[in-house]
Amino acid sequence: MNHMGKEAENMRSARKREILNFIESLHLAHGEIRDALQRDEQTSVQTMLAECQEFAIELGNAIEETEGENCVTVSYVEEYCETLFRVFGESGTDSSANRVYKILNKELLRIENSVKNDISIRKEIVFFPYKAAMWDSLESIYLAAKEDPDCDVYCVPIPYFELNEDESYGPMHYEGDLYPENIEITDWQAYQLEERRPDVVFIHNPYDDWNLVSRVHPRYYTQNLKKYTDLLVYIPYFILDEITQDDPDRQEKIEKMRNYCFVPGTIYADKIVVQSENMRQIYIEQYLQIAKQSNTFATRRDLEQRILGIGSPKMDKVANTQKKDLDIPEEWLRIIRKPNGDYKKVVFYNTCVKAMLCQEEKWIDKIENVIKIFKDNQEETALLWRPHPLIESAVKSLRSDLLERYLGIRDRYIEEGWGIYDDTADLNRAIAVSDAYYGDRSSVVQLYKQTGKPIMLQDVEKLYG
Repeated sequence: MNHMGKEAENMRSARKREILNFIESLHLAHGEIRDALQRDEQTSVQTMLAECQEFAIELGNAIEETEGENCVTVSYVEEYCETLFRVFGESGTDSSANRVYKILNKELLRIENSVKNDISIRKEIVFFPYKAAMWDSLESIYLAAKEDPDCDVYCVPIPYFELNEDESYGPMHYEGDLYPENIEITDWQAYQLEERRPDVVFIHNPYDDWNLVSRVHPRYYTQNLKKYTDLLVYIPYFILDEITQDDPDRQEKIEKMRNYCFVPGTIYADKIVVQSENMRQIYIEQYLQIAKQSNTFATRRDLEQRILGIGSPKMDKVANTQKKDLDIPEEWLRIIRKPNGDYKKVVFYNTCVKAMLCQEEKWIDKIENVIKIFKDNQEETALLWRPHPLIESAVKSLRSDLLERYLGIRDRYIEEGWGIYDDTADLNRAIAVSDAYYGDRSSVVQLYKQTGKPIMLQDVEKLYG
């Protein structure tokens, strides 16, 4: 599955800019040659003409490397080199100085225009996801970019580390083998970011070293990525509850989400794509408030240009995932089917990190009781328990006193085998297979709403609610 694409057949935009800057330097050199000719400084003239010829040869080689020797621009560079050779012995009169200047500039302008108009530009776009389960926040953009014949597109899953309680690095994880089969994966060690300097970089993890549960490899912190790309784009891996103007709990909900608005991803990214225009306005307002409190410079005009409320690819994934098209594992079908061949109602049970942090022991009690209820009713209903992908890491690093009990409940559930335990990377399969949602309030709820299927939020304070 790992691959490294062939070298681009056409020039990259960064390389094209370098060549145009190179040509601008030759234009300046022509002016110096004219001035030296007017002063009859033949030695300086010959030295500068020789340097221009060396530059031109290097220029031609650079263009030929990406465009091939039959590129018309290469032929123009060759003619320019011949012209430099012919004028090598020109006299130093004012008239010959101006004539030489015009001849050289005419040749160079032809090269410059050819670089601008005759050389195709390819963009290199790279996606740096870390959790395979969060790939749906980028997938539709990746697939669209792959269809563009003028783009070279790479998906480069990056490693991440679990954190210990003292915030030191625990085990490193890499999930490059967990992505869908239609996604071409490039090994993170093979993709040299610093050398390739991609035109566009997409990320879905905004936290860098602010995260207390896990962290991506420091090489992929947003501040470092920004050094090596023209455009850094952050798209959140989550969907938040929409907050409308007439929402009676508007301010309370804004307070709960405001920390998503001011993180390294929103600070350093050139573009931030959020789920709606309404949420865009909240991001802007909260960013400005937090920036002011922390004495960080920010302007509304800059944020309005950087933050886009054009929707989340996660919604695209939900809309495009149909139950009839799924490859449902046989072990799931064994649980979902009744003895007579009919299908049970499947309930997607979602447990998330935030609820665990807020409720602790009560949260564990709730999970244990929910599992017992569904076990008692397994003839008619199948439970599909899918915890947040980082739940185990969060319990280990933030609530280690709960770990033994949580793992005991989880392992017993898996061993008994009457329900589905889904820790795969494919959230959308669970959404499509299930008939209803039950569990903690999380970004999954917003996705599930798109299906029109029933949703019920669990109340941790009530064992039976």
